[in-house]
Amino acid sequence: MKKVLIALVIITSFAACKKSSDFLDGQAITLDENAVFSDSARTMAFLTGIYSDIAFSFNKGRWDSHGNTEQATDDAEYTLSGVAQIAVILYNGSISPTTYNTRGIVQDFWNTPYTNIRRVNLLLSKLPATPLSPALQARVKGEARFLRAWYYTQLMVVFGGVPNVEDNVFGKDDIINLPRASFAEMVDYIAEELDEAAALLPAAYTADIDYGRITKGACQALKSRALLYAASPLFNGGSISTNPALTPVISYPVASTTHWQAAADAANAVITSGAYALNVDNTTKPGYGFYNLFLQRVNSEYILGFYRGPNKDFESYYNPITRGSATNRSLPTQDLAESFPMRNGVQPLNTDGTVNASSGYNPNNPYVNRDPRFNYSIIFNGSFYFNNTGSAVLPVYTFVNGTGTIPAPTQTTDAFNAGTTTGYFSRKMCDSMISNNSGANTNRAWPLIRYAEMLLNYAEAINETGQPALAYPKLIELRQRAGIDAGVDNLYGLKANMTQEEMRAVVRNERRIELAFEDHRWHDIRRWKIAMVTNNQFNKVMKITKNSNATYTYERLESIRRHNFRPEMYLMPLPDAEINKMPAMVQNPGW
Repeated sequence: MKKVLIALVIITSFAACKKSSDFLDGQAITLDENAVFSDSARTMAFLTGIYSDIAFSFNKGRWDSHGNTEQATDDAEYTLSGVAQIAVILYNGSISPTTYNTRGIVQDFWNTPYTNIRRVNLLLSKLPATPLSPALQARVKGEARFLRAWYYTQLMVVFGGVPNVEDNVFGKDDIINLPRASFAEMVDYIAEELDEAAALLPAAYTADIDYGRITKGACQALKSRALLYAASPLFNGGSISTNPALTPVISYPVASTTHWQAAADAANAVITSGAYALNVDNTTKPGYGFYNLFLQRVNSEYILGFYRGPNKDFESYYNPITRGSATNRSLPTQDLAESFPMRNGVQPLNTDGTVNASSGYNPNNPYVNRDPRFNYSIIFNGSFYFNNTGSAVLPVYTFVNGTGTIPAPTQTTDAFNAGTTTGYFSRKMCDSMISNNSGANTNRAWPLIRYAEMLLNYAEAINETGQPALAYPKLIELRQRAGIDAGVDNLYGLKANMTQEEMRAVVRNERRIELAFEDHRWHDIRRWKIAMVTNNQFNKVMKITKNSNATYTYERLESIRRHNFRPEMYLMPLPDAEINKMPAMVQNPGW
């Protein structure tokens, strides 16, 4: 095989300790592999390059600098509608196997993981000959194998079984024609890689220069996620193929509760390790620990974070117009707003859309006495948020013809159908005491895996084994941290003695609100096989009109853009160009 030229970004330290706005800074230079792996600093820089793509799916600017999968769900509306926009192609259902070839559209579903899997394999092949110490080589090996499993997990949940290149490093002149691994083989490979990586890695790092590196707990947590995906209806005997030969490639052929039990055990291993805990603060304000969690680089809840220098990443993407965001392309829906319970933990609406009498919900004043996570996740009409122009915390107005908070003639508006098409802006993960047009930044890391997910993974999996009673403690822990009232029965609004079906609905809703906008919803609605319902509709929006007596009228309307989802979209199409190169692969059903 020919010697490979590597474009390497030389950096002076791991990204966690950098003070710039970019994950990597430095000068890109082209070196051959011998020059890279004969030098310890360059070897570590090569590893950091693999880390640098780890948040590609979470990235709010994943496509066209302002779109990702959250706009292809019932949680968010995309503010653009051009048919060439990548997020539009995903939510309107016009994606196809050849879409990848025309604009490189959503190519990172396939290319980004495989590019980094090859980088891992190259690093592992050269690692024994590098000048790194034996102890550091072992740690790097563990980190690299986790990263490979991370990228394979991304592929698995999108495509099902994919070609497993194992440890091979193919060159540009090699002829490659690999079949797809079966789904079961893929799951077993990921789980085994993570177990072996965990044995090579520390439980924690003490030096801040190493924050963001893979730990033993991150390996266990990713295993929990991968096994939960694998146990889900789409993959657990729920094949969307009618071809008997293709079924084992994209799912377990027969459903089994053993897969759910394996997922529960994996989540429980993280929970009982004692290494992580929810970030709790109900003293400052109810649920303040949930809000403040996302403004800290290091906390008890982050299992894996994507570390950045001080930044306004989420403010620039989500803030209202009056707060300086020119790219707020993702707006919360009324569907998401209605999924949050009241402060007493009871859902505001019944399944038929009528008011739940026991909730205390007032449709004429819908934002009072809600789950505190609602206030920390959504900016609604009258919400207070920092305004740089007045250097004060001032209300955001989203009612029709709302005047905003910036005096004329420089006024811009956040009003319905002007600044927002849904009646809302997102506050999730934003710092309410800075704005995109302020000079301040926040020290934060992007939450790729956090402890709350492990609690939800366990609750979901253990319920699916037929033991809903064991899910209660995990949900109560989350709701207590959220600032929900305990109630006289200390169930935090949960119905006592729920059936498995009732608990399933509660767990799924709790996951939706706790993990909103954290790169979960699109995967969840597909693995649960509910996207044909959630994504064949107009999302709901809230039109608010201010009355002459200073009260408001609330109208629940449909969005102007219909979402479309076809059964074959439960799995994405393999790129047509890749199948042409490797005919041993078979295309996903329906494509």
